[in-house]
Amino acid sequence: MRKEFSLAVALVSAMAVNGVSAQEPGKGERIEVTDRMEPVNPDWFTGTGWLEMTVTDTDTFGVSVANVVFEPGCRNHWHKHPGGQLLIVTGGVGYYRERGKPVRVLRKGDVVAIYPGVEHWHGATPNTWFAHMALGTNPDAGPAEWLEPVGDEEYYNLEK
Repeated sequence: MRKEFSLAVALVSAMAVNGVSAQEPGKGERIEVTDRMEPVNPDWFTGTGWLEMTVTDTDTFGVSVANVVFEPGCRNHWHKHPGGQLLIVTGGVGYYRERGKPVRVLRKGDVVAIYPGVEHWHGATPNTWFAHMALGTNPDAGPAEWLEPVGDEEYYNLEK
């Protein structure tokens, strides 16, 4: 019970501190990027995005939390987390895809539970901004393993 309570407190605190826009972004509307965010690592992302690690004390909370904003067309590469990951969509419209499965369109309020070791990627649609909180679960299992980029042909033909 204590771990669940700590996780809830960490998540609510991270969302309150980050200034994620309360306005639901529409097509082409920009999501707020705070001055606490840094550009995403271009070795792991295609396109422009920003990231802020909001909870890093994994010894206390048993989870890491990041606020991530993607410009239209931005997506991360295929990757997997040995301890799993949770995504909580905070704005815009985005994609989530597991290897070998159809794409899932994500909207504000959606939650994605990604099981340990599942290869996946996530990011904005070609025409909309996208934001989520990413919770790295079971951090003692190790860091994410980054794989190949999601190619343009795959990305731009997801819904066809």
